[in-house]
Amino acid sequence: MIPKTLVGHYTNLKDATGCTAIIFEGRAICGYHLMGGAPGTRETDLLKPGQLVNNINAIMLSGGSAFGLAAADGALRFLSERDIGYNTHITRVPIVPAAIIFDFIIGSRTAYPDSDAGYNACMAAGNKFERGCIGAGTGATVGKIRGPFTMMKSGLGYNSIELGFGASVHAIAVVNAYGDIMDEYGKIIAGAYNKRRGLQNTAEMILKKTSAISPFLQNTTLITVITDAKLDKSQANFVAQSAHDGIARAISPSHTILDGDLCFAVSVGSKPAKMITISHAAALVAQRAIIDAIKSAEGLHGTPSARDIGTL
Repeated sequence: MIPKTLVGHYTNLKDATGCTAIIFEGRAICGYHLMGGAPGTRETDLLKPGQLVNNINAIMLSGGSAFGLAAADGALRFLSERDIGYNTHITRVPIVPAAIIFDFIIGSRTAYPDSDAGYNACMAAGNKFERGCIGAGTGATVGKIRGPFTMMKSGLGYNSIELGFGASVHAIAVVNAYGDIMDEYGKIIAGAYNKRRGLQNTAEMILKKTSAISPFLQNTTLITVITDAKLDKSQANFVAQSAHDGIARAISPSHTILDGDLCFAVSVGSKPAKMITISHAAALVAQRAIIDAIKSAEGLHGTPSARDIGTL
């Protein structure tokens, strides 16, 4: 259970796509940090320090590449019906940053989450949520150096940690990486997979076998870190930056020109914040949530999971 936060999914297994709504109850100060060359976002500029709006109402994570950004419209409709949003003194405008992954690989090339999908994800939001091939992680894959011939199934993962001074830090990860996924000991558990040779090492292949590199598949890992420690917007942006360390520890290579890796960091509470602890914890839960996305995933449409090939 994440403090003052509701999570809901819309899942389309047939077309291997979906979206995940993260709705905040009350104060939610958000920062973000982007690394990689292939981002797809909406309403992220206002998260920078110095911008007018400080509080957000929800985050929408979606498949469907740029088309999937429409899922955020459903969140706006859901929140507006409940009179939730930034008070302009004329109407309340819900603030919903959004980010997408490219998942047109194992499912339909024409199906993607739309406004209704985003609305349904909000309607399904609750204190507990599922992980694996669900929501924005439905069509997520990893290990695409040779395109769809080497990739493995990933999904949506979660991890949390309770800190010694009373605060907690949580991470939701949607893992759709170009590279391989490593466990906490540095062992590759999912990535470029060959039925005859087993798991390959993407980082080594990039350096030694450039002719084998597939440049056309788009990828992205999305991390949302949530803490009940009190942060201002500048601090939230720093925590989002720190969360990228977790991506770098779990994914090799990460932040490539073909990945739009993005981290949100949201403060929903008023507990004391020790920045060195919060930022370190953000990296740790991000790393573990990425690993959880692999452990929670199941094979889909012929794409094997780590469970299927026995690397867990």
